[in-house]
Amino acid sequence: QVQLVESGGGLVQAGGSLRLSCAASGRTFSRYAMGWFRQAPGKEREFVAGISRSGASTWYADSVKDRFTVSRDNAKNTQYLQMDSLKPEDTAVYYCAASLVYRQTSTTAYDYWGQGTQVTVSS
Repeated sequence: QVQLVESGGGLVQAGGSLRLSCAASGRTFSRYAMGWFRQAPGKEREFVAGISRSGASTWYADSVKDRFTVSRDNAKNTQYLQMDSLKPEDTAVYYCAASLVYRQTSTTAYDYWGQGTQVTVSS
């Protein structure tokens, strides 16, 4: 199994930035493509960003493209999500997830999940 723990969430004003981290333990981190998802109150969990096992390839939801950047450090077993130009509509619980399948955006393609970290953007 892979255990995932997110950190870095918090309260920020619109236009500000936050950097989320996802620390992994267990089986080899570099075997997995990684993703970030978010879930706002009353809404379904949605895909935000993904990164390939090596980190060479990334993919994003249209709503965050050019504002968010996903990265990973396989030596540290950690994935990151740099969030810039935050908007109130980015408010949600953010989850990291691991998948053995490349370039997936569906929640069903991810096998392991963290507990989530709250991001709140005030207007």
